[in-house]
This record gives sequence, structure tokens and C-alpha cells, in this order.
Amino acid sequence: MLVDTHGHVSFQAFKDDADAVLKRALQNNTWVIMPGTQFATSKRAADMAERYEEGVYAVVGLHPIHLGEQRKVDVQEVQSSSGAGEPWMTFETKAEEFDYEKYKQLGQSKRVVAVGECGLDYYYEPKGKEKREAQRRKQKTALALQLKLADELNLPVILHCRKAHDDLLEFLNTKLRGVVHCYTGNLVQAEKFYKMGLYFGFNGLIFKKVPALPDPSEVIANIPLDRILLETDSPYLVPPEAKTERNEPLFVQYVAEEIARIKGVSLKEVASVTTQNAKTLFGI
Repeated sequence: MLVDTHGHVSFQAFKDDADAVLKRALQNNTWVIMPGTQFATSKRAADMAERYEEGVYAVVGLHPIHLGEQRKVDVQEVQSSSGAGEPWMTFETKAEEFDYEKYKQLGQSKRVVAVGECGLDYYYEPKGKEKREAQRRKQKTALALQLKLADELNLPVILHCRKAHDDLLEFLNTKLRGVVHCYTGNLVQAEKFYKMGLYFGFNGLIFKKVPALPDPSEVIANIPLDRILLETDSPYLVPPEAKTERNEPLFVQYVAEEIARIKGVSLKEVASVTTQNAKTLFGI
């Protein structure tokens, strides 16, 4: 059994076949956790998860890129796909304020297992120091509220962090129940997150050599397997073996295989340990 702890099946990329995608995963002994990035996708994830008795779960939260100015985002920048891409790979962020009570109500569902994805993202930043600092403060305020909500609901958090690992470490500075999704920090930073009690999520990005990022193999090789979670980040970051433009939870198997190769252990061990990690963290 495998668990995709981060698959955005509530996104528009799956508007025509979300249930088929989820059923395909379940039929292949793969469970799915679906994080929201705005209220709309969080609610859709919760509603979708309610239709399943087991194996499909939701996470509710507000992604930091939806806090700033509205902008066009091209997923190709991180996807590095060989093709021209699908229409859903380019989207516009929609400025949203974190409404604590609305998200709290949404989090009452028994199918909601975490708060997120929330965090810090310094990739798209305005020009000018004042505007940049204002945006960072806004992200930290929203993150603080979501950490408070997670504590109130007794749920773990799914943390997003891009080009902001040192700031996130300084901001958290405490023991915490959660995972740093799509980990792209270095080993020194990983050791600090580890001491906080956090897990590390890895997905198809581990197959890509990105000059601006640390080699994920070093972190994977040195972090104990009992702190690693499998992800797809569907519909993005497709493993090369999938040979398709759109990622989906079923392809988490390729991530498991690559982690097994890097750590020099069997696929069976990776599947067993990471599944138990997911069950422990998310209470599923």
C-alpha cells in the first residue's frame, strides 16, 4: 500500500474525471490526501472526500501565493515539461484573505485530516523593499492564523515553503506536528526541521536537476525513512516514467521507487514505512 499525501485532485485539471482518478488510485491500493490552496479548492476537496468511506481525505488551507497581488502563474517554470503544456498549467492567482471562521467550519468534517497547504513563498515578490516586506508580513500573518486553527482543531499542518526556509525556521521555532511539503531546502535546514518534529514530503521534483535548488538526494539519503512522506503534487511535477503531461496520485509509486533507490532499501520497506508515517501524522 502507498499513500499520496499531497495530490490536488480538487483542482480544475481533474474537473472531468476526478472520481475516475481517485478510484484508479484506490483500485491500485493507493490512498490520497487532497490539500486545498484556497477556500474553493479546500471545500471541493472536503466534499469529494465525504463521498468515500476510506482512502480519500481532505486538507483545508490558504496557499501563500493567493495572498498577494493577482498574477499569472506558469507551472512550466517548475514543471520543466517537454511539451507545450495543458491550459490548466497556467492560472491566475486570486487574492484571498484567510477567513478563520469559514475555514474552521470546513475543518469540522471528519474527512479533513490537516490544515494547509500554508506557509511562505518568496518566489513571486513585488519590486521594492517596502512592498516585499509587506507581502512577507501578510504571509506570516496568514500562516500564524492557520497554525492557530490547526492547534484548535488538533490537526497537523502541511507547510509550503519556497525560497524561504530560513525565514520559516525562524518563524516556527518550536515543536510542531506536520510536514514540509515538496522539500527543497538543504541538509542543514532539514536537520533543524527534523528537530522540530516535522516530516518531509518528496514528489516528482526529485527526478529533476534544478540548478537553483539543493540536490534532494542528499537530504533523502540522510533523513531517516520514518520521517519521509510520499507525494505527487498532482497535477504537477510528473515523474518521467509516467510519460504524460498530467500527474495523478497513482504515479506516487515512481517516487517510492526512487526513494528506495537513493536509500538503498527495498520498495516494500519504503511503502511500509511511509504508509505508517502517513497514518501516524494524519490519523488515517
